[in-house]
Amino acid sequence: MDHGRQAGTFDIEAIRREVADDFDEELEMEMEEERLERLADAVAGDPRAPQMDRRLYFRELFRLQHELVRLQDWVQSQKLRVVVVFEGRDSAGKGGAIKRITQRLNPRVCRVAALPAPSERERTQWYFQRYVAHLPADGEIVLFDRSWYNRAGVERVMGFCNDAQYEEFFQSVPDFERMLVRSGIIVLKYWFSITDQEQALRFQMRIHDPLKQWKLSPMDVESRRRWEDYTKAKEVMLARTHIPEAPWWVVEAVDKKKARLNCIDHLLTQIPYGEVPHPTVVLPERVRHDDYARQPVPSEMFVPSRY
Repeated sequence: MDHGRQAGTFDIEAIRREVADDFDEELEMEMEEERLERLADAVAGDPRAPQMDRRLYFRELFRLQHELVRLQDWVQSQKLRVVVVFEGRDSAGKGGAIKRITQRLNPRVCRVAALPAPSERERTQWYFQRYVAHLPADGEIVLFDRSWYNRAGVERVMGFCNDAQYEEFFQSVPDFERMLVRSGIIVLKYWFSITDQEQALRFQMRIHDPLKQWKLSPMDVESRRRWEDYTKAKEVMLARTHIPEAPWWVVEAVDKKKARLNCIDHLLTQIPYGEVPHPTVVLPERVRHDDYARQPVPSEMFVPSRY
């Protein structure tokens, strides 16, 4: 097996393959979405309105992801602490937006907090306690895929909290977020908004798609029946927690591609950032020893080459 060439002698085709492979993850997700769009046409009974042009989408997505890397470098260098809250109805597209934000970033700098239902012990704690444990340290960005606003949404609608707990939440959350901001944490809150018809279609797609059925939980099914209850809860939440220190931003999310680009573009405008100088990296010459001989790997240890 070839030991590799010295730095600077790689052929152009190898470089092209490496660059193309770097974008394959996004291309694979796009192929999956095309499959879902065809399924959506079948479920809806007629073709849907055309979504955003693919070439424009990719061009803008990669440009914005490059800016996210610059933002990440700035957050690290300036030791900023950033919290981004993503809320919205089931199937609104929060997860897809979060994937595109984190896709090119260092997971040690930008991480996702997606908390499960509280344990019995956590239910006896101060309501915000389990979320506090996930807040960022210096130089970190934390994306909350759902957050403490569960109490204003699913807990309220499904009866998982009583009236006193619900009211206490609204009394406490503005002070909680102001405290975060006073401590130096940047707090951004996004609500992904879809229509009744669009959610119904996306749920039907999950029912008919074996690769997506796991996403449709009994809670999701019940939330569909209670659309108006969730709407009322959302309206109260936005009205009572839209504060100057941590305002809500609503993302129109019927077109997933536009929603992702608009969200990322807006996020970049909320944190002023600049260039961070990086030292030039030079690969050292590999150390070679005359008395070293590479040992063969037994053939039975290799994964079968089926592709």
